[in-house]
Amino acid sequence: MPSFKLTRKQMAKLLLSLHPEQDQTTLDVLKKAWLETNGQSKGFDENGIPESSLPAIFEKIIKGPKQDKGFSINEIVSLGNQIEYSSFSTSAVQNWVKRDVRNLIGSPQKGKKYSLEQAAILFIVEDLKSTLDFLSIRNLLTLIFNNIEDRHDDLIDPLDFYYTYAAIFEELDLNNDQVVDVDFRVKNGTKAETLIFKKAENKIQYLENLDSKEQSIVKNGLVIATLSIQTSYFQTVSRQFLNKTLFI
Repeated sequence: MPSFKLTRKQMAKLLLSLHPEQDQTTLDVLKKAWLETNGQSKGFDENGIPESSLPAIFEKIIKGPKQDKGFSINEIVSLGNQIEYSSFSTSAVQNWVKRDVRNLIGSPQKGKKYSLEQAAILFIVEDLKSTLDFLSIRNLLTLIFNNIEDRHDDLIDPLDFYYTYAAIFEELDLNNDQVVDVDFRVKNGTKAETLIFKKAENKIQYLENLDSKEQSIVKNGLVIATLSIQTSYFQTVSRQFLNKTLFI
């Protein structure tokens, strides 16, 4: 079976599907993602049930009860490693929640497990660390999400923030080559960050409760996160060429 990796937008949809009030099931999200990536339904049997070759974390999520799930650190790492051009390790994520972004994540909010929103923040941190240091990440996300114990004071929900910048990147990568489609050869042409900012402005129109300062914070955060996806791709390709070189 071919590798089953999700884009960030697909992963955001998967997390959103785990909310009890969502009509779309996790299985539906995964089947659609598989079709979008591979163009055929191999990997699922005639009843729509995944074959055993699916990643174990996906099987576990599909077979579990429909509820507002929580995730252990190991499950977040397993899930995160199904995102294209991402690299999670248990030790790194443990360091994040204990030290680097402890004040952003807080204690597990689902018993001994972390909530969907906490998982989304960790995925966001993984993207942002390709362009920012941890102090900058903490400063930025604290402005956006405020009190970690109160989701009602978020300027935008972490799941929505994750989905939005992932959607912006995919909409600007029309040919799916992992590069924002800007012709850098054109002198004085439109810059990538300008295109991203315009997309971000359109995406947050529904956040009518925010004042102009708060809207600017969210828009700038979306620009930074979208550019970080691009950086993550280039870093991954660079590491691949380094590994090839060292192997030679």
